[in-house]
This record gives sequence, structure tokens and C-alpha cells, in this order.
Amino acid sequence: MPSRIRGLSGKLLWLTIAFVMLAEILIFAPSVATMRQRWLQDRLNTAAAASVVIDGLQPLELPRGVQDLTLATTGTKAIVLRKDGTSQLLAVTEMPSEVDAAFDLADYSEFGSIRDALYTLFFGGDRLLRVYGPIAETSEVTVEIVIDEAPLRKAMLGYARNILVVSLIISVITAFLMFLAINRVMIMPVRRLARSMQFFAEAPEDPTRVLPTPEGKDEIAVAGRHLSRMQVQLQKTLRQQKTLADLGLAVSKINHDMRNILASAQLMSDRLVDVDDPLVKSFAPKLLRTIDRAVGYTSEVLSYGQTSEAAPRRRRFLLAELCQEVRDLLHLSPETGIEFVDSVGTDIEVDADSEQLFRVVHNICRNAVQALAGFSTDDPDHVRRITISAQRTGSVVGIVIDDTGPGMPRKARENLFAAFRGSARSGGTGLGLAIARELVIAHGGTIALVEKPGPGTMFRVEIPDRPVALDDWRARA
Repeated sequence: MPSRIRGLSGKLLWLTIAFVMLAEILIFAPSVATMRQRWLQDRLNTAAAASVVIDGLQPLELPRGVQDLTLATTGTKAIVLRKDGTSQLLAVTEMPSEVDAAFDLADYSEFGSIRDALYTLFFGGDRLLRVYGPIAETSEVTVEIVIDEAPLRKAMLGYARNILVVSLIISVITAFLMFLAINRVMIMPVRRLARSMQFFAEAPEDPTRVLPTPEGKDEIAVAGRHLSRMQVQLQKTLRQQKTLADLGLAVSKINHDMRNILASAQLMSDRLVDVDDPLVKSFAPKLLRTIDRAVGYTSEVLSYGQTSEAAPRRRRFLLAELCQEVRDLLHLSPETGIEFVDSVGTDIEVDADSEQLFRVVHNICRNAVQALAGFSTDDPDHVRRITISAQRTGSVVGIVIDDTGPGMPRKARENLFAAFRGSARSGGTGLGLAIARELVIAHGGTIALVEKPGPGTMFRVEIPDRPVALDDWRARA
């Protein structure tokens, strides 16, 4: 229980007490003003009753002892009756020389009543007051009394003390009831959520630590359901990450051995250059470039497994030469039935890492070839085609790769650049587009799937030139 008092529920308890006391304070001022006015009205009514009796005995004069007893009974120092335009002193101990304040109870505003009550309560007690008012609401006869303020202040202090005690009791009872209700309705569910998060954080891979799905429609229940789903999703992600980590370790080991094998193949391929055969001389350079690129890929895969992709080594080169290499590597013979249309101008230069940009274009074109290879249509005029085009606009080169295949499935669109989820074909990993996006972003560019009216898939890659320092530009100029 002490920990709860110091916690959120304890703060709520003290705030409730403070707010109830504040409400009681706001009620206290008009309440004590009403009590003061009622006290004065009671004194005036008592004096009015006595004055009616005394007035009925006229012209007899009351003995001194009767006057003193009347004044003591009514709690006054003097009683004056005003009627028919005349004033008559009915009883008096000794006529005061002056009074400190006068109050007309028949014409008393609420604000004035509160002001005078607070003054009496905090600063009064030694004044002489003159209070007057009609005997009845419709009567023209007025009674006036002179009283000491000390008995009034004493009565007001007693009333204020009683109000304070009652307010404290009400505040404590109200706060305790609210504490119990809110602690059960809100604080305990929030505490369960906090304990569940702490318990889950200690071993997030343990399925038994997932928060059971709470029932209800309130906000805490909704938050609990979201937390439960988030924990389940996090466990799935952790399992997937562990699987990927294990897979990455295996791939790194395989890739390391493959790099050694490719290095041996590279050494043997170098000897093909010395073979005096026109056919060998024609394909030997392409074979050597392919093996060199494969060796480079294995090194980059190892770097990717260490979550560090090599920074682009940018230079300006003709984009048409890169597109020709991509075309040669795809090996689109007439038997495949797939056309490759290269519409890239021979004068378009791009400022990029040639190997990384080759990987980007090759990955997209390879995906297009795989999509077209398994695509058939009833349209006899349909041509399976891959078209690559480019255009420079200012300092940005835009490369468009378009195919006439079946298009991108909806699921693949939703996870387009997500590894192991964005593949458009069965059995694919989706790593090609994920790697392509990472390489393009490293160049400060963008890659996006473009909506097109007809069938097929279109990607647009934009590569901006490197910013040139002003001094370097002036040196070249």
C-alpha cells in the first residue's frame, strides 16, 4: 500500500483532496456571508419583537431594569423604532457617541455581503455596528439596533471551524472513494500493462511472456490489445532476424569458399587470352569481365553481411556502354522470344559508380526477363519486350526500364523493396530490388515503380550528379 500512495494512484489521491478543498473554499465565502446575514437578521427580528411589545406599553416608560434585561436578551446596546417619520429610542444602556459601520438588511447585495463577512472574519471584532431593517417585508416600520461585533465574529469563527472540519472529512472520504474506484478501473490495468512490458522486455523471445489479449472496449483495453499484437509481431520479427543472421553466416561462409573458387577460375581464364582462336578471342574478354564482376560481387556480399556497403566510387561514363554490358550478360537469344530495346543515347553521361549502377540496372532487367520468360498471353500481337531509355534533365539522369510482362502483383507492390517479401515470383527472395534501392540511395538518387496504363512493369531510376565545389569548377573552366 505505501508504494501505491507514492505512485500514480497516490498522486491522484492527494490531487483529489486538494481539488475538493479548493471547491469547499470557493463555497465557503458565500456560505459564511449567508451565515453572517442570518445572524444579524435573527438579532434584528428579536429586537423587533421586543420593540412591538414595548411600543404597545406607551406612554408608560420602562423601568431601567426592564430595559437592561431587554437589551441583554436581544444582545443589543440600543433599540430604536422608526414609524410615521419619527424615531423613538425604546431601550439603551448608554448612548454611543458614534458607530463604526451601518448595514441595511433590506438592501444588501451578495457581493457586499461576502466582502463584509470576510472583513469581519479576518479583521473585525472591535467595532460597533448599526443594523436596521423593516419589521416585516411589507411594513413601513423600521427597527434599528446597535450591537458589538465581537459576538458576531465569535459565531462566525465557530461556523468557519465547523465548515473546515466538515470539508476535510468530505475531502478525505471523496478522495478515498475516488482512489479506490480509479485505482481499480484505471491504475491497476495500467500497472498490469507496465508489468507486462517489463516482463516481456526481460525475455522478448519467450512466447509465454506475451500479454494475454484483454477484453473490453475502453481505451486501456484497446491499448492492451495493441500491446499484445505488437509483442507477437516483435517476436516474429526477432525470429526472422535470427533466421536471417544464421542464413547470413552460412552465406558468408559459402561466399568465402566461392570467392576462392572464382579466383582459381580467374587464373585459368587468363590463359584463354593466349589461345590463337578467333572464337575464343571474341568471348574471352567477356568471360574475364564476368568472372571479375563475380569476384567483386562476392567481396561486396561479405561486406553487406557486415552491414557495410562500399561507398560509391563515382566517375562520369557513357551510360550506353553499361546498357550494352547488361544486354550481353542477359544472353537474350532469338530462341527466348524476348526483345531487348536499347534507346539510351550514345551521348548521355552519368556520374555514378559503374559497377553499382550496373548491378541496379541488371537486377531490374533480370527480374523483367524472369517475368517475361514464364508469361504467356492469348494476344497474337503481344510482343515480349524490355525497353531501356534514359534522359538527362539538368544535373539528374533518369533511367527508365519498361517491360511488357504480367505486371507486379499486389502483394509484391506492398513490399516492393523489402528483402524476402518483395519478390514478384514464387520462390524469389526479393533481394535484387532491396539491394538496388540501397545502391541508388547511396548515390543520393531515387528508384520507384511507375504506374503505366498498359500491362507490364516500369521502373524509374534517377541519379543526380555530385555537387561540384566552386573552386573545382573554376579550375576546370
